[in-house]
Amino acid sequence: MNTHPRQLPIPEPAVNDARALELLRVWAVGGKQHVSIATNVWHDPAEWGIMLVDLVKHIANAYEQTTELTRADALRRLKEGFDVEWKTPTDEPTGNC
Repeated sequence: MNTHPRQLPIPEPAVNDARALELLRVWAVGGKQHVSIATNVWHDPAEWGIMLVDLVKHIANAYEQTTELTRADALRRLKEGFDVEWKTPTDEPTGNC
């Protein structure tokens, strides 16, 4: 059940699985990102890296399905954005657990 009018729907498999766990929630508010992270899911941060690469591939698939970009072009642009932000951050995340 969504509690905010601009909240994305929960994927059907997660709705029907009592063991499903939300990993990450990201909101754009006032030009900034606000996040909630399930920090106790994986002990090794590398597992978050694997999840993030999988997420990027989902994003590229969505661009291919909804725009004129190919999956390869979307992946290339996503990586370019990642590399630029990694090298020259536009923001320094803050917050607490």
